[in-house]
Amino acid sequence: MKRRTVLSMEQALSLPSATLRFAQLGWRVIRVESVGGAGLPGDPNRYIGSRVADDDRRSYFIAPNVGKEAIALNLKDQRGRDLLARLIRELDVDVFCCNTLPSRYEPLGIDPATLRRARPGLIWAAISAMGPEYPDAPGYDPVLQAMAGYMEVTGDKDGPPMLTGIPVVDLKAGDELYSSVLLALLERQETGAGKEIHVSMLQAAASWLITLLPLIDFGCKPEEITRSGNEHRKFIPTNVYPARDGYVYLAIGSDVQWRRLTAMPKFAAVASEARQTNEGRQAGREQLRRDMVAVTMQHTVDDLLADLAVATIPATRIHDIRQASELPALHDKLTRTTMPDGRTLRMQPMAVDVAGAPGTLGFAPKYGQHTREVLAEAGLSPPAIEELAAAGVIA
Repeated sequence: MKRRTVLSMEQALSLPSATLRFAQLGWRVIRVESVGGAGLPGDPNRYIGSRVADDDRRSYFIAPNVGKEAIALNLKDQRGRDLLARLIRELDVDVFCCNTLPSRYEPLGIDPATLRRARPGLIWAAISAMGPEYPDAPGYDPVLQAMAGYMEVTGDKDGPPMLTGIPVVDLKAGDELYSSVLLALLERQETGAGKEIHVSMLQAAASWLITLLPLIDFGCKPEEITRSGNEHRKFIPTNVYPARDGYVYLAIGSDVQWRRLTAMPKFAAVASEARQTNEGRQAGREQLRRDMVAVTMQHTVDDLLADLAVATIPATRIHDIRQASELPALHDKLTRTTMPDGRTLRMQPMAVDVAGAPGTLGFAPKYGQHTREVLAEAGLSPPAIEELAAAGVIA
């Protein structure tokens, strides 16, 4: 696979998570951050969480930004915009990405037309809250979870709307940009032409409503598209059940699995003629849940899981994040980086194994760490670089 160069004006999580996937492939990713302005310089996420390495590399910033370089340009200054175009030309940049407000594309000189004048075959890709049609809408994961209906379908049946435990809209938008860029590069191999990509976080989130949104036109009942706690809305019984020493999640996805479950001596008492089909179990779901709890409470988690495994019923204990990281199927797939003090930091695995991909990535860069060397690579002399620094065009 050819090593590509990605220049990304990025902050927060959605776009850094996307460009991390390029870094995991071994591609060169150069993140562009701003110079000047009020407050702390660069990506605000640099300053979120506990201090890991130094003040601008805190815990929330590290994992999405390993394996990258960092430069700082003042794009409010024409000289900064000229530098950006020069970098795209001289570094043979394949992909430019950004996740700023669409209303800022042209004032900052990062709009597709401007940057593709520097390199006509450039793949230009952006993430925003709702696309360029809503140029001033900020894109924050929790707000978009609420807007897209996610909070309405998350949480206990009788409880309030609830956020999911991870920033799923941020990560979904990042994955959509990643896959869209790969498709655009494939198309460029055939046509030679660049492409303009706009990822709407709202639209990306709504694309995951596949089990819910179509039910509206099927004349669904209100309870079919609202919160149901840990219980599956359609496949019964699929839920968390208490054991003597913890909890088990088990999932019955077919009538065949139900028959295997009730063939086990432990669960024989929950079988009935009416429950032979999922439709029948759906009709009596509340009583079935009580009957299932009466069984599971009599046994330990290990005993339940042992019998469920023999019957090939999908089931698991409820893991915390520490336990999940130690699962045999994941333990050896975790990516790693080396902290400035020499310690190894374990991070999330790649989503899919890629042969030859680096399992260890360089530590997340400091603000502006690579500005001078990247500009020198683009042909600027040391005196010219120092002049730009003195003028506040770079940092």
